[in-house]
Amino acid sequence: MSLVPPNPAADLVESEEVCTAEHCLHAFDALYCALTPSAIHIAPKFPDEKYPLFVTWNTRSSRLGRSHRLRGCIGSFEPHPLHEGLAEYALISAFRDSRFRKISKSELSSLECVVSLLTDFEDADSYLDWTIGVHGIYISFPHPSTLLTSSSDSGLGSGAPSPLSSSSYLPRITSKQTFTATYLPEVMPEQGWDKIDAIDSAIQKAGWNGSITEDIRRSIKLRRYQSRKYAVGWDEYVEWRKGQGHHLEN
Repeated sequence: MSLVPPNPAADLVESEEVCTAEHCLHAFDALYCALTPSAIHIAPKFPDEKYPLFVTWNTRSSRLGRSHRLRGCIGSFEPHPLHEGLAEYALISAFRDSRFRKISKSELSSLECVVSLLTDFEDADSYLDWTIGVHGIYISFPHPSTLLTSSSDSGLGSGAPSPLSSSSYLPRITSKQTFTATYLPEVMPEQGWDKIDAIDSAIQKAGWNGSITEDIRRSIKLRRYQSRKYAVGWDEYVEWRKGQGHHLEN
């Protein structure tokens, strides 16, 4: 996922109706029209509010009981107007996610679009101050070589960290290098992770390939957030487009 640092000044409204099918259909329309130059883009009718957002493309399995496969996911923590932002990140996640090849027109019929609008950003008191299944996590931490103490120096053992481990202990940073990573709220339950699993995976995702110590965990600054999401498949998009008076182009 491509990251932009969280904006703590974002004024977000909490509502179960924050994210709707219309948001996903607009993102789908952007991808379809990008792959079909002759197609007419349908103007969105939902409010052009600003939100941090992620657009995810999944490949739906044709086999019953098989889970969906990730095909692309990129977003931003900077609030974007939804009309432009959803269309933009629909294409960025489809064509510029470095983990995958570009989505082709032949794949459209197998795709699912998931839009996540991010809300309720809060600074956590520690790297364990969040709830699995409720919060997404955004972590940042300095290069471990800048830490002033090791676990042996600070009297900490090598076992699992205490829930009392707090971000009030932060090392002085002597390097500008900072590692960052995020996981959306649904990732932890889907992977079956506990908090330590998620934090350690995020540390590795951020680009740290060395051993993960308690000092590294305690150096983390963590922002937790929530997500309102909706998913729409290709068949639903086709029906919606027909209902708007626009059939599919060859």
